Amino acid sequence: MPVAMPVARPVVSASTRSIASASASPTGPSRRFALLGLAALALALAACRGADAADSVSLDTARAELAAGRAVVIDIREPDEHLTGVAAGARLLPMSRLAARIGEIPTDPSQPVLLICRTQNRSSATLKALRERGYAHVRYVDGGMSEWARRGWPMVTPPR
Repeated sequence: MPVAMPVARPVVSASTRSIASASASPTGPSRRFALLGLAALALALAACRGADAADSVSLDTARAELAAGRAVVIDIREPDEHLTGVAAGARLLPMSRLAARIGEIPTDPSQPVLLICRTQNRSSATLKALRERGYAHVRYVDGGMSEWARRGWPMVTPPR
């Protein structure tokens, strides 16, 4: 037979009683939002711990390396996102088609590959998947195309 465990209630002052009473209910909206916030924070921290500083390059570095032809920049955003503009010279390889088109990613370790998406969330996740397949020369661009656009850097319309 299950034993009911008492629920600990926080001790609060009269000035914070209304806030405490809203969150004291284990199913109240405030508690759910707090739990969702904690879950989101935990996921963000886990993602940060999983990414090493050596896994990323700055937006400035990516732009310079692309312009000099020293790196391949692969834009992994989806086709509808590409329509907003892409960096001239970047290869377009949507994340959703990566498995089918993985052969398009250079395998030569002397040819750096830089992944870029809108904000670096998808590119950092894609980096991890590619590293598991032996692509040690791949990094992601910190800031992504949203920061590129915010800086007013040139973008081109992709070919159809």
